Amino acid sequence: MESMTTGKFLLKVSGCQMSFRDAETLAGQLQQAGYTATDSETNADVIIFQTCCVRDTAERKIYGQINQLKALKKERPDLIIGMTGCLAQKDQNKVLKLCPHVDFVLGTQRLGELAQVLANLSTNRHRIVDTQEDGNLESLPLVRAKGVRAYVNITYGCSNFCTYCIVPYVRGPERSREPEAIITEVKEAITSGYKEIMLLGQNVNTYGKDLDGKTDFVNLLQTLDNLPGLSRVRYMTSHPRDFTNDMIRAVRDSGTVCEHFHLPIQSGSNRILSLMNRGYTREYYLDLVTTIKTLVPEASITTDFIVGFPGETDEDFADTLDLLEKARFDAAYTFIFSPRQGTKAATLPKQVPSRVKKERLSRLNAVQSRVSRDINQSLLGKKVQILVEGPSKNNPEKLSGRTRTNKLVHFSGSQELIGQLVTVCIKRAFTWTLHGELL
Repeated sequence: MESMTTGKFLLKVSGCQMSFRDAETLAGQLQQAGYTATDSETNADVIIFQTCCVRDTAERKIYGQINQLKALKKERPDLIIGMTGCLAQKDQNKVLKLCPHVDFVLGTQRLGELAQVLANLSTNRHRIVDTQEDGNLESLPLVRAKGVRAYVNITYGCSNFCTYCIVPYVRGPERSREPEAIITEVKEAITSGYKEIMLLGQNVNTYGKDLDGKTDFVNLLQTLDNLPGLSRVRYMTSHPRDFTNDMIRAVRDSGTVCEHFHLPIQSGSNRILSLMNRGYTREYYLDLVTTIKTLVPEASITTDFIVGFPGETDEDFADTLDLLEKARFDAAYTFIFSPRQGTKAATLPKQVPSRVKKERLSRLNAVQSRVSRDINQSLLGKKVQILVEGPSKNNPEKLSGRTRTNKLVHFSGSQELIGQLVTVCIKRAFTWTLHGELL
């Protein structure tokens, strides 16, 4: 495609890693079309919001940011403002009613139409909404974010329909990418200097089920493990229901796949898990944790919790705290239930009061913080391998990187070590971070 312009673009990205990967595709098309990146709203000719709608707070924040641009749009009528991603797919035409200064809305499967949309707007300034569900996301140009980690989609969409989750409605049913396309993209990332690959999917464990037996997640991990020049492989997110012993052994036997298992449990109550449509019980989940710790003793296990799901009683919450103590997670991402319009959970009776949700979240976090701190304390004096990511965010005079088990380590060292694998001895341990000494 020939360059159409010499303007500047600004991407404002929110949400999960998949949203940030989508933003890399947007940036690739913009650069191919002749735009250059800027950090300034006042200098931008195109401002695109790559959005998330998993929680209500994310939605309100995005709309607030878009509406802050009204004055700038009035001052500069030629400025193009667009919305892409999950919130764009969910709200569609509603976006233009709430934000009449927005020029275009592109759904999650229509990101590849960006260049054509901009070309159309350059000749005819009419507002565009395209949220069809038949887009092709393969072979699109991309500009990866700087760093040591490259994000690579292995599936798009989700077919699980957990009752609290909007994702299947805004990203469509699960679709696996062809293995050849994934391997080609990983090789290109390695050639570009990326040391770590993060495989992305709403449920990576079911990768390949729609490819007529051609491949599966275990086969993909084994194939990637043999690629020269690759230091580490990670993946997210896993669904506990579909995590098999073969997958655990594939991690154990691999040289590059990291010994970090992120397995969102969401609740420790069987009654709530059933209402959530998670497809497993607490007993099944704890057995899975035991199997991982038996087959891969050095592994770390992290999880997600939702507190305050409709109908959650004190007894249900007590089951969650009990499961947390039994599983002893290295870390947990904890959330207050946020009703999403269009999901089954939003219509369930016995919605939990906000004050109860907040109190339960505080109690859950207190227990998890204690467990995380205890586990990290056990690493004092241990030698660990880390992939150096760059300067520490809190202290630029130090470097930081992650262990294979995804623990963040800060240490003193030369900037030349960025992107390298080094060995560090842990000298201090805190709840969420470790401090070490370079060996």
